[in-house]
Amino acid sequence: MIQEPEAQINPDLESEIREVVTIEQERADGDQVSEDIQDAVAESTAGAPSNAPEEPEREPAPEASTPETEPERFILPRVVSIANQKGGVGKTTTSVNLGASLAEQGYRVLVIDLDPQGNATTGLGINARNLESSIYDVLMTDLPLEDCIEATSLKNLFVAPATIDLAGAEIELVPAFSREMKLKRAIDAVKDDFDWIVIDCPPSLGLLTINAFAASDDVIVPIQCEYYALEGLSQLVRNVGLVQSNLNPNLKVRGIVMTMYDARTKLSDQVQQEVRSHFGSTVYRTVIPRTVRLSEAPSFGQPITVFDSLSRGAVAYRELGKEVSHGTSRRVG
Repeated sequence: MIQEPEAQINPDLESEIREVVTIEQERADGDQVSEDIQDAVAESTAGAPSNAPEEPEREPAPEASTPETEPERFILPRVVSIANQKGGVGKTTTSVNLGASLAEQGYRVLVIDLDPQGNATTGLGINARNLESSIYDVLMTDLPLEDCIEATSLKNLFVAPATIDLAGAEIELVPAFSREMKLKRAIDAVKDDFDWIVIDCPPSLGLLTINAFAASDDVIVPIQCEYYALEGLSQLVRNVGLVQSNLNPNLKVRGIVMTMYDARTKLSDQVQQEVRSHFGSTVYRTVIPRTVRLSEAPSFGQPITVFDSLSRGAVAYRELGKEVSHGTSRRVG
């Protein structure tokens, strides 16, 4: 088990986050991207693209023209947080379908639902009302994580479900000893049973998200192809930097995934091109489209790769899964 850092986040967490003004965020290739991200946020909020009249259906989003580089091979197991404090950006959809895509590749995958809304839980076909335990019990009663893990209908894909009880965890964790490391300790106990652990973070920057970041190797940020796409991104990156400084120096913002791309509007093209111009290779080549089938899949408790395996959404998430995994060899399963 990894030794806990001695330094802890100041009890007044939200105040301390606001005081952070600079972050040194290193990518795997050694590039420092935090200053670029903050500059990009400042520039984009100063002149966000304006909406344009709709036009006839076009082909899906073009891929950025970037030099070919040797894919990075990861050391597994790997823990990835899907995070953005803005709601409605496709965070849970990405958590569920990225997990399903990785499972289809043969990896053994655990999705941890850390959002009190529990949408990743229901989106994977788990009825929260029938659960004896959930991730809340893991955080608040030190229940072993393995005791709350549920199998899904998809081979190799498992979920640690959330219930409405998790809504009170932010407050209940405040007086807890080593509160920021609770999820990490739980994950460390089961880490070797999985190749990938995907954490669906809540749409906030509180203690649940801090727990996710402290336990993670990487953060993937979904950004919708809509107006104000970069709103709040600087605060998210500052939070990552705070965790780097105090709890998890190896944490990295691994990539940005563009979601909700609507080929009928010029706005989607403008936003995704602007994000790519600011962040370059930090943005995944795959763009997730806005489709009816993607919207319908959660109500049937299935990932899009199961609900409609040939749909544009399924194809896109499979491609994203390949980008994220880089073909890294499986350890488990």
